[in-house]
Amino acid sequence: MTTTRRQFLGTIGATTALIGAPTILRAQSQPVFRVGALCPVTGSGSPYGSGMQKMIIAAAEAVNAAGGAAGHKIEIVAEDTQTSPQAAVLAAKKLIDVNKVQAILGTWSSGVSLAVVPLTNDANIILMNTSGAPALSTPPANAKGLSYRYQATNDRFGRAFAEIAEKEGFKRPATMAFNNASGIGNTEGFRKAWEAKGGKVVENVVYEPSQPTYRSELQRVLAANPDVIVTGSYLPDTTIIMREWFQSGQPVKWIMPGWAASPDLVKAVGADVLEGVISVDSVSNENAPSYKAYDEAFRKVTGQPGQSNVYAAMTWDMMNVLALAMEAANSTETAAINAKIREIANPEGEKVYTYAAAKEALKKGEINYEGASSILDFDQYGDVTPDFGVFFIEGGKLNRRYVVKI
Repeated sequence: MTTTRRQFLGTIGATTALIGAPTILRAQSQPVFRVGALCPVTGSGSPYGSGMQKMIIAAAEAVNAAGGAAGHKIEIVAEDTQTSPQAAVLAAKKLIDVNKVQAILGTWSSGVSLAVVPLTNDANIILMNTSGAPALSTPPANAKGLSYRYQATNDRFGRAFAEIAEKEGFKRPATMAFNNASGIGNTEGFRKAWEAKGGKVVENVVYEPSQPTYRSELQRVLAANPDVIVTGSYLPDTTIIMREWFQSGQPVKWIMPGWAASPDLVKAVGADVLEGVISVDSVSNENAPSYKAYDEAFRKVTGQPGQSNVYAAMTWDMMNVLALAMEAANSTETAAINAKIREIANPEGEKVYTYAAAKEALKKGEINYEGASSILDFDQYGDVTPDFGVFFIEGGKLNRRYVVKI
């Protein structure tokens, strides 16, 4: 039976409604290339996961509408990581062993990506992620060169935090980090960059997840009298920390990653608590035609502007890059696809911004796909370098004041 457009759109809605149940974009008339969408629909990544998953599906629909890639239609099988390495491993095993996917896109947190990449390496398939842990760039995680990162590394985030702290005139920073690769990576990246500037971090605390209170860790940091606290944190723990800090009454400024200092944090603790907090996150390639295409697709399926989910722009790009590499290779073999990823995304070549236009341009020669999330020039480690937006929470709103380039 051929899937109608109405049935397809209903399938997109089911992606969120039926968490844990696989969502499949089915293609019947051509051979298929099956892709796993492995996103954080629940857990601490849930503010972003549903949109990420929907953009993989929407991009696959655009690819299929343009005739597919390498003579194949794209079929999406979606699973929820629950923002948990254990749950993600089980989901990835199902995608690989049962659904027989040929690539996995969309892992979000570093702990999840680090847990999943050994499985994708063993299966000899490509993994595309939005995680920050530097360990994803090098062996053993990327021993086969099959892992691609669409987010800045934690080390680059840390360098951005240091640039911001210097620009804002802070002198006595302290750090608080969630005990995982991402949290520690952010604050260690900051420490190294700050010390390279001749500064000193006055206190550093690493805290465990899922605690009902972080009062003792917070008191230890505040006892050092910092003028700013830099965090490597997530939304649930940040919510508790900010409430307890506000109750302490001790004045201090905060610099946080955007996935923690988000509109959801404002809803959770209130605008008064967060006034002046600095939120730092990757910013999309907003002036590119590819961003316009993404924004239109995102608004269509979510009713929200594309700026509300920077990670959804990344997963939109993942699907487009994978499909363009398939088309350029005229193959569904991992090695052939992998050999074409930098060729279609990095200079030189005709700049292209949508799958349909890029597919046509490939017939004439080399292309350079410029993404919605960044310009997507992959380095030797499979990493890209998005710019960083610096947002100040003012009156309960996140207002972008400037952009930092690393």
